[in-house]
Amino acid sequence: MSSKTKPRVAVYKFTGCAGCQMELLRLEDELLDIIGKIDIVYFMMAQNRDELERYDLCFVEGSVSTPRELEEIKVIRSRTKTLIALGDCAITGGVPSIRNWIPQSDVEKMVYKDTLPLRSFKTSGIWEYVPVDLMLPGCPPHKNMILEAIESSLLGIRPDLRSHAVCMECKLRENVCILTSLGKLCMGPVTRAGCGAICPTYGRECEGCYGPMSDANPAALASEFRKLGIGADDLVRKFRKYAGTSKEFKEVAGI
Repeated sequence: MSSKTKPRVAVYKFTGCAGCQMELLRLEDELLDIIGKIDIVYFMMAQNRDELERYDLCFVEGSVSTPRELEEIKVIRSRTKTLIALGDCAITGGVPSIRNWIPQSDVEKMVYKDTLPLRSFKTSGIWEYVPVDLMLPGCPPHKNMILEAIESSLLGIRPDLRSHAVCMECKLRENVCILTSLGKLCMGPVTRAGCGAICPTYGRECEGCYGPMSDANPAALASEFRKLGIGADDLVRKFRKYAGTSKEFKEVAGI
């Protein structure tokens, strides 16, 4: 298959930590096989090219928080057949969205002495501004989820992304429930699976980094957290951490 007939793939980064791109690079051996089937025409972390082109598949990591990013995501959307939001920041704003609850001017003064040149606004997922074809949750998404998205695109089908709770993954791994048995403030009952229940498996409560699961009931979980003695401020922080701007969590997160 010549490069002209291979799907043209791009990876872009907006406001975020680049961890999602690193997870893509962690595919290692799998990536070598994939490269034979696709043409990666833009990936700043892996190659030195900076021009916007036309793409069959484009991964965007990070949230929109500046006028430049807002303009660029609209151009990318106009030139892309399939646009994928890669990770929490691109979906809900992720950890950077924690600052959305602080006045913008206060946030700027925390970091910069001279705020006059700054051109930024509250952070949002890319879907706020353009249609998105697929969302890969996680901070970062597991590499196998990224691989499935690429392979599904090659086959012309949608990947089978998990929508059930982390609790199911815990049961499959025969973990003791650290919420009911150990009294830890675990977000697993309202968080989408896909991580393999890494944190609970090692005795740590789920922090909710894959965002809301389908039919999540955050109000009920918040009630359980209150019974365990969590304070009001710490409660909203739990739900704001990764997906506070989501429609599922926003009420408990204090929006």
